[in-house]
Amino acid sequence: MTDAKKKSAGSNFRKFFLRGLAIVLPSVLTIGILIWAYNFVQVKIASPINKGVKRLILATSPWPELPSEVMSLPDKLSEQQRKELSAELSGQAKKAWEAKAYSTQWFLDYKRKVELEQWWKRYAIGLDLIGLVVAVVLIYILGASLGSLIGRRLYHRGEELVAKVPLIRQVYPSVKQVTDFLFGGAEQEKRMQFNQVVAVEYPRKGLWSIGLVTGDTMRDIQERVGVPCLTVFVPSSPTPFTGYVITVPKGETIELPVTFEQALRFSISGGVIIPPSQVIGNKADPQDALA
Repeated sequence: MTDAKKKSAGSNFRKFFLRGLAIVLPSVLTIGILIWAYNFVQVKIASPINKGVKRLILATSPWPELPSEVMSLPDKLSEQQRKELSAELSGQAKKAWEAKAYSTQWFLDYKRKVELEQWWKRYAIGLDLIGLVVAVVLIYILGASLGSLIGRRLYHRGEELVAKVPLIRQVYPSVKQVTDFLFGGAEQEKRMQFNQVVAVEYPRKGLWSIGLVTGDTMRDIQERVGVPCLTVFVPSSPTPFTGYVITVPKGETIELPVTFEQALRFSISGGVIIPPSQVIGNKADPQDALA
């Protein structure tokens, strides 16, 4: 094989490999992120709630019921009964059994817990959703409660107390600014500004970048410039959660009739995915993109 053919074969392999990677990678990353998110919610939120539901069932109801021969155990166990029952236990359960001085009631409670765990595992696909549903309902109730005057006062009072705790006070304000910025909260007006997409000449004159307006700039900067200015976040590609924050005169920006999501897709794709209203030759009404 000549050098030209070897070079051509190597070039074709590289081109086709990168093309296949571009096709496969988005799907793989999407699935991976969804699996990670599900596992995080299941372990950190749903699982603790499900444990609480199980404890509530055991504490407030006679279910699951145990066989009569187990329920009729005498209050005081003989040595033989103690050995037989202890043989069913292992690890932490065995240590707890011994610490309870071979309490019959402890063993009955333990058996009910085991029965409930086995029943829960049989219908885990549906029952594990209980924790997630409860979490959603509690968050909704919390949001509705904070909408009242008393709720808002209690919330602000709680924030003031949190702000006085060492270490937490260094982290919490920054985290809260980000969440308020993304989800609204008391900063709904700022969140609406975040949905404003503009084009700015950055990093130098003649080069245009897509940016997201985050709000007004600092007072001293605007006084020095002498004209209204905006703070703009210019996302990087292909990771739009990193980028640069710049201050630019409002008159030097071009407001674009595209949504925040369309601007992110444009950035992530490296400019390949252009909003329909901005495709050259497409005479569609720009307002259609905002609908």
